Parts: sequence; C-alpha cells; structure tokens
Amino acid sequence: MDRVELLTGVLSKTGELIEGVDADQLSLPTPCDDYDVETLINHIVGWLLLFESNCHGRTYDGDAANHGCGADPAAEFRAAAAGLVAGWEKYGFDRKVAVTGNNKLPAETVFNMTVMEYLTHGWDLAVATAQPIPFTDQEAAETLTRAEATLPPEYRGEHMPFGGIVPTSQDASAVDRLVAFLGREPVPSLNG
Repeated sequence: MDRVELLTGVLSKTGELIEGVDADQLSLPTPCDDYDVETLINHIVGWLLLFESNCHGRTYDGDAANHGCGADPAAEFRAAAAGLVAGWEKYGFDRKVAVTGNNKLPAETVFNMTVMEYLTHGWDLAVATAQPIPFTDQEAAETLTRAEATLPPEYRGEHMPFGGIVPTSQDASAVDRLVAFLGREPVPSLNG
C-alpha cells in the first residue's frame, strides 16, 4: 500500500471519528487508562500538530502532551492532517525527522509511528464512543507490519507507552491483531 494513501486513509477516518463525538461523550473512559474521550482528542490533535510541524522541518512551539483543542477539534485535526500529508509528499522519506527536541529518527520510523498512533487512537475513540471502527483490514495489516518493524520490546510493560501483546485468535481481523499487538483488548463486536 502506498504510504501517502495509507496515511491519508487513516487520518481521514480518525478525523471523522473525532467529528462523531458528542459533547456528552467527552468524559467517557477510553481503552487508554490515562485518557477520557476529551483528553484523548486533545492528545490526538496535539501530537498531530507536532508531527506536522516536524515533517516540514519546523520546530513545534506548543506542548503536544498538554494540548487543549479549541471549539472545533475535528477542523483542527483535519488542517494538521492535510499539512502532514503535504509534508510527506513534498519532502519524502529519504531524510531524518525530529520527534521531540533534537532527537531525529529515520523518516520511515517517524512515519510508522504516525500511522500506528492514529489508527490505534482512532480505534480507541471509536470503542469509547461506540462508533463503528472504520479502518480497513488493508490499512490495519500495513500498519501492523510497520508496528512490528518499529516497536522494540523495551517500550512495553508497566510505566511504558505500550502494554504487552494481547493474544488473539488465528482468524482475528487485521484491526484486532494490530490493537492486540499494541496492548489493547480487541472488541470485535464493534468492528464494522
């Protein structure tokens, strides 16, 4: 699957999920123990602003971890998503890209982190707000391949960004296999 096609699809669907959140759902819990729906949306948008800025070689002046969305988080997300896609199209993958501070990684690694972040947190948001999970098996399978190549074991466990791999059945969908690889319990009944 073409990188830009993968990223565009994942970001578009995540933006639709953000738009689908009702005001009375903002305090609902999510599969991310540290986040309710509102905090998750702030996290999703804040980090997208950082990824977009860094993809263009700019320094992000905000605090991605403590971002607070304005009145229209979906519009904020879509604007940053369009900028991020444009940055990958313009500058390509034969370079290093900052993630935080002066820490630069190969562009492919940063790209992989981005699609992992937005497909997984999109899934989190869908599950938390009982929206259909919109990601295709092709998007999830490609993202899983990228996650397996990118996520080292030392980032898993207590006080780490990712939990242990959750076992799945052999016939589990690619979406379920991806979220299980990233430490979440699949919720196949909401997959649609």
